[in-house]
Parts: sequence; C-alpha cells; structure tokens
Amino acid sequence: MKEIISTPNAPSAIGPYNQGTSFGDLVFLSGQIPLDPETMELVGGDDVQAQTKQVMENLKSVLEEANSSFDNVLKTTCYLSDMDNFVAFNEIYAQYFKAETAPARATVAVRTLPKNVLVEVDVIAHKN
Repeated sequence: MKEIISTPNAPSAIGPYNQGTSFGDLVFLSGQIPLDPETMELVGGDDVQAQTKQVMENLKSVLEEANSSFDNVLKTTCYLSDMDNFVAFNEIYAQYFKAETAPARATVAVRTLPKNVLVEVDVIAHKN
C-alpha cells in the first residue's frame, strides 16, 4: 500500500505533490530545492554549493522520516540550471555518499527550476 511521507523538518510542498511516498520497501522522494523548512525562504543566494547543501539536508530529513538514509539511496536525479556548476555541485553532493556505495545517478541541465534555483535533486531509496 502507498504511504505518504511528510516531515516538518523539510520544506512543505509548493504544489500538488508530497515530500515523498513509499511502496513496500521503496521510497520515492520528490525533488528538493534549497528552501529553509522553517521560513520557506530560499537559501544560498547565487552559491551553488550553499544551495546544494540545503537540498541535501532537506533530502536527509525526508529520508529519515521514511526510515531510510543516504546509505539506502538507489538512484538520484540531479537538475542543474547551469552545467558549469557541475564540479562545485559534486563537491557537496559527494559528502553525503560513501564512494563505494554511491547510488546510480543522472545529472541534467535544465533551462529553469522552481523559484529560479540553481539545483534540485530527487531520490529513490529503500527503507532500513
């Protein structure tokens, strides 16, 4: 049965979706952008690394609510507004995964993202 995942420790949805859903042992997290969960304000200005850190912290909170963690992430999709930010993004992203167990990943450049942020990441994981 499908279960809705929701935590006050990550930004609330800004559209008709949930922070995440699970089905059996699989967890599907909606894309997170760099919003502060308390204020719903953007974090990081024009700094892709500051934005990436907030995105990853938001994902961490939703994963924890789903009884999961970055160790259980199977696949990520990373959206960058500018592929020139790829190396800077990777420096922060890599801090959240062990190299030997890093998930599969796709990274794509997009024309724009919600609220004109620089980065968004979504996740597929399994429960602990």
